[in-house]
Amino acid sequence: MDTAYVNEDLARLSDWFYATSITVYALAVVFLLWSLGSARYAKIEVAQENELVAAGGVGGDRTPGRVASVAPRRSNGERLAAMAYPVVWVGAAAHLASIVLRGVATERAPWGNMYEFISLTMFACVAAGLVVLRRREQRPLMSFVLIPVTLLLFIGGKYLYTQPAPVVPALKSYWLAIHVSIISIASGVLLVSGVASVLYLVKQRWSADADETASGVGGALRRLVGHLPSTDSLDRLAYKCVVIGFPLFGLGIICGAIWAEAAWGRFWGWDPKESVSFIAWVIYAAYLHARATAGWRKAAAWVNVAGFVALLFNLFAINLVVSGLHSYAGL
Repeated sequence: MDTAYVNEDLARLSDWFYATSITVYALAVVFLLWSLGSARYAKIEVAQENELVAAGGVGGDRTPGRVASVAPRRSNGERLAAMAYPVVWVGAAAHLASIVLRGVATERAPWGNMYEFISLTMFACVAAGLVVLRRREQRPLMSFVLIPVTLLLFIGGKYLYTQPAPVVPALKSYWLAIHVSIISIASGVLLVSGVASVLYLVKQRWSADADETASGVGGALRRLVGHLPSTDSLDRLAYKCVVIGFPLFGLGIICGAIWAEAAWGRFWGWDPKESVSFIAWVIYAAYLHARATAGWRKAAAWVNVAGFVALLFNLFAINLVVSGLHSYAGL
């Protein structure tokens, strides 16, 4: 393997930042999930105190004809969520440093194999989550974004890691920087949309208005999702991400077709990667159509989840399982 153009010190530093980002993301997940549970118990406590005040049992305004209430106060969950958000930023900074150092060490765009591609796509996913989930009440949702991100980064670092080296001749093109970066950014945004639609469907299935003391699996799920944003909020979040990610994904496919014509002499050849990319694009187009149709919000969410699955399959399984022209990038 040609390592003449690889700065080994920077490459090792890149690996260190990669591992650091995984650790920090995992820590943020713990904080955010803890904040979810704390927020739920604070909600129950305030509701119970309001019942007591309304009944005249404790405190409050005892004036006849008036029902006093306990004002919501900043809970431990809110404080944990406020702490966790900067932690995610620290993880994202370490993650970005890992990508940049990998590129400087190899003197090329740092997404020339599956390990690097996963890293870039997961960074795009985290960045998209930080932007669209910046409102305080939505920040705990970042935990559901970081769980798959942390898992995929661990898999990439553990099983798909590739020693830094110059890319194969077929990838020595400026289209590598253009096509792959656009696809990665679009995929990251669309992954956030998929998480939002999954939460939307869970919220639909286990209503937030259910009894907090309900038993069994259904009761546990109700208690978990009871304090999440409303279904309308989750639906708007998913839609917003697709509106951004869908045209970017289409642009990435077009750039890939132009590159294919220059590299292989044809714009489109129904290679497995090309085929599944087209299928995913069609699914997201169907989602936008269904989302614009009255009474189809729930059906649209299912379509978006199907696009989410197709996207994950296209991003990872195609290169690992199916042999095609896009497999030369290596693992």
